[in-house]
Amino acid sequence: MPWFKTTPQRAWAVLAGAGLLAAGAALAQTPAPANPAGGATVPKRYDVRDFFSNPPQAYFRLNEDGSMLGFMAPVAMPDGKGGSVSRRNIHVQALKGSTPVGTPRLLTKESARDIDNYFWKGKRTLIYQKDFGGDENFHVVAVDALTGKVTDLTPFEGVRASVIDDLPDDPQHMLISHNKRDKKVFDIYRVNVATGASTLVGQNPGDVTGWITDHRGQLRLGVASRGTDTFVVYRTGNAGKFKDIIKTDFKTEVQPLFFTADNKRFYALSNRGRDKKALVTIDPAKPDAEQLVFERDDVDLWSAVWSRKSKRMTHAEFMTAKLERKFFDDAVAKRFTNLAAKLPGMEINLQSATRDETKFIVAAASDVTEGARYIYDAKGDTLTRLAVINPKIDPKDMAPMRPISYTSRDGLTINGYLTLPVGKEARNLACIVNPHGGPWARDGWGFNPEVQFLANRGFCVLQMNFRGSTGYGRKFWEASFKQWGRTMQNDVTDGVQWLISQGIADPKRVGIYGGSYGGYTTLAGVTFTPDLYAAAVNYVGVSNLLTFMNTIPPYWEPWRKQMYEMVGNPETEKAALMAASPVFHADKIKTPLFVAQGARDPRVNKAESDQIVEALRKRGVDVEYMVKDNEGHGFQNEENKFEFYGAMERFFVKHLKP
Repeated sequence: MPWFKTTPQRAWAVLAGAGLLAAGAALAQTPAPANPAGGATVPKRYDVRDFFSNPPQAYFRLNEDGSMLGFMAPVAMPDGKGGSVSRRNIHVQALKGSTPVGTPRLLTKESARDIDNYFWKGKRTLIYQKDFGGDENFHVVAVDALTGKVTDLTPFEGVRASVIDDLPDDPQHMLISHNKRDKKVFDIYRVNVATGASTLVGQNPGDVTGWITDHRGQLRLGVASRGTDTFVVYRTGNAGKFKDIIKTDFKTEVQPLFFTADNKRFYALSNRGRDKKALVTIDPAKPDAEQLVFERDDVDLWSAVWSRKSKRMTHAEFMTAKLERKFFDDAVAKRFTNLAAKLPGMEINLQSATRDETKFIVAAASDVTEGARYIYDAKGDTLTRLAVINPKIDPKDMAPMRPISYTSRDGLTINGYLTLPVGKEARNLACIVNPHGGPWARDGWGFNPEVQFLANRGFCVLQMNFRGSTGYGRKFWEASFKQWGRTMQNDVTDGVQWLISQGIADPKRVGIYGGSYGGYTTLAGVTFTPDLYAAAVNYVGVSNLLTFMNTIPPYWEPWRKQMYEMVGNPETEKAALMAASPVFHADKIKTPLFVAQGARDPRVNKAESDQIVEALRKRGVDVEYMVKDNEGHGFQNEENKFEFYGAMERFFVKHLKP
């Protein structure tokens, strides 16, 4: 858990990957940006491994008193076949002030998969999660920084676990949720981090999809999903029954964040009575009387941050074209101002802090670099660099990401980002459309290794936040309901037409690449607009909306009826879902296609890719198929990423000739 409390993710943003496409024309709202290279010399060509290797050092975290530093680095581990593979593992090192001293010690030895992330629990315990082959049945694991003892806190097969509260005032325990009792729902346990002993503290009644603790670690709030209605449930103490205090339809969102300092009221993001989500406080005794704290009229707020030291909410965050903040604490505002002065042009995030919030891990990055990580001493206003995240790549060779917008055929403003290859004139380029996954998510500004890799190979890349993308308000989100393959697709196609109308794209050399929902979009694009794309790459994407809806993981069950409202009901709307499913219209596909799939994907079952590949191969369509048995919803292991992106490069170069 981080040193702060922040916004939970939208519960139903359960798909991951990249985007969409469809058919139509568009009017330009934002002029195409000039290529900053201006016909300059062609930049250095970097190897695929330079973009997708694990950093030599990254994921820096401070323990609570600042005496030790954790970080992750790749380690050669046996692959079980007489060779070795590189896996990201946790190391620890002593700190003297802000300077690492002594030799780093390797603490974990995970060989099957990289460790995704971790955090410190107190002074000497680190907590991380691991799954098995990408099945997303995560275990919560503790490791002692001094002895190296590893303890699996949730050693249950086929069970998905996560940390709810790290209980910073309790050195021995954390609150962990898992679905061992019932695969559909998650109960809460108080777990000893040294022994793994656990006690049930909150049994899920069957409909709670998220839990919120107060600042004493007491389980006080929950969000429940019942059909197409959502409820905020509440209790006054750490025991007793939860009572419904707020009821809305699922389109009206009230997302509890954290309690006020006295634990009597709570902060929430709410769009009750408004289009954009605002930051409010709610008194459980008067739950319908929201007190407005801050709102924007152009975008949703997406998070708020609580300081454990000062016991107050310090700032809210939102995304326009870039990440922005509204500060409520002068000291925190000054901290970010000081950092911005020291790191000009960088997007700054604080990733870890000591318990007294005097030292912080600072991440500084931009659209052309993954940047560096630092220790910031707030008392002395000093910045100590720890590591450059990707020293192999010179930012001067990377391509700036430019915010753009265009108008959809039915009048919506579609925002996005255009990345132009360095050293090429922005005319008649080979272009790749790269819509995001979700679909209820969004693309943002920042370094994207996939985009930079493609730009380095001479492609322009267009990303768009089509209707349904989050952050643009309720009306824009709802415009996506039951529009897979329809108006959502049109937004992507309209982006292609915008590229062509601006003279940027050669209409005969446009490709599309997306993962998850974006993989669906890729397939729908070559199905329903078969003359638009010259090549397509589908990464863990849906091909059959009927089988997809019937193979969702059991813990998605509380959202099933909401998904029926957003995507379609396979029982009552079978014809509409079949009409939007590429697999039933594979006879229309003539575009060369590359499909990649993880065999253990719990979100988009391997059968989704098998179906479309089989249908196309029966017709003799050029389709390349890559399956990895030790991967899930997207490839994590380094060797698989190298193979996938290398194959994607060869495929796009062959068909689009940049």
